[in-house]
Amino acid sequence: MHKGASLPLPPADALSASAALTARIGQAIDDAGGWLGFDRYMALALYAPGLGYYSGGAAKFGRDARDGSDFITAPELSPFFARTLARQFAPLLAQGLTQVLEFGAGTGRLAADLLLALEQEGQLPEHYAIVELSGELRARQQATLAARAPHLAPRVAWLDTLPEHFEGIVVGNEVLDAMPVRLFARSHGRWLERGVARLDNDANADADDANAADAAFVFSDRPLAADALPEALHAVAGDHDIVTETHAEAEGFTRAVGTMLKRGVVFLIDYGFPAAEYYHPQRVGGTLMCHYRHHAHPDPFLYPGLQDITAHVNFSGIAHAAADAGLTVAGFASQARFLMNAGITELLMALDPNDARSFLPAANAVQNCCRRLRWASCSRSSR
Repeated sequence: MHKGASLPLPPADALSASAALTARIGQAIDDAGGWLGFDRYMALALYAPGLGYYSGGAAKFGRDARDGSDFITAPELSPFFARTLARQFAPLLAQGLTQVLEFGAGTGRLAADLLLALEQEGQLPEHYAIVELSGELRARQQATLAARAPHLAPRVAWLDTLPEHFEGIVVGNEVLDAMPVRLFARSHGRWLERGVARLDNDANADADDANAADAAFVFSDRPLAADALPEALHAVAGDHDIVTETHAEAEGFTRAVGTMLKRGVVFLIDYGFPAAEYYHPQRVGGTLMCHYRHHAHPDPFLYPGLQDITAHVNFSGIAHAAADAGLTVAGFASQARFLMNAGITELLMALDPNDARSFLPAANAVQNCCRRLRWASCSRSSR
């Protein structure tokens, strides 16, 4: 039985696309001399043009596996998520920050619900921009806005890159955790970088053709010079065996946003921990996780291009990167605390608790949003 046997089998066209991406990654490994850093593998698996998970045509976002999706995000769980954010945005818009810029817009549900909520608050932004590289996701976002907020859709524009300068509110929901990470393993007190290699020919011969896509690659560790160890890992206590990640790309993205933002506020909401928890000695297996048809599992080599690959975020590193870029870190907190402090329970109580048919599902959805192990970080431009 192969390692993906307990998961739904992709249709033939999806398997064909995965096989094409597998060949492309294999060629990249060959071109690199037989070993590829995990960050490069993750970048190809998620973003290779036309074949990567986010650049291809997979459904990705949805409520369950029956719609072909792999996971659900907080904006899809409850409209109160966007309404709570709108309560934070409205005073900022009233102060003259008249534009909103969103990353990781997914289905477009957050954009649509934010605009509707800000309309109710009487503080619609003049412009709402979405940075989106995937043509498939851009089309889905446009369809969502046309269905949920057709009269507000003309305010939304799509960008391929960061604008050079921006003044306004920046929001990124579940965008940092999808950025490539480097993997490191400490074994017998020595740090190694964990990358990706092809399986040897003998191992490949043991894999039947139908399962070749999830049998093509293996983890491969190589020695790491002491002076090449990322700074974040110097604080990992002990000498026991451990696997963990670093987030150079997410931190670089944060610095780029800080350089772009001339005046405004950045809200970044994602799965993660502060550094003391992220690199706790007892977190020996790291945080790398994959999502396929609403099943979470640890194998990043299963069906390349057909599953999401994520890692939790070291929010201390993000905060330091924001400060490096000249932003003032207003703070970060668990999503539950952020949402409750921002008034999500007050919004919920506007519903009639005696109307069980409408109140109970809404309350359960809000509870699920608050239960998630996510952190919200807010940074304000100090310029």
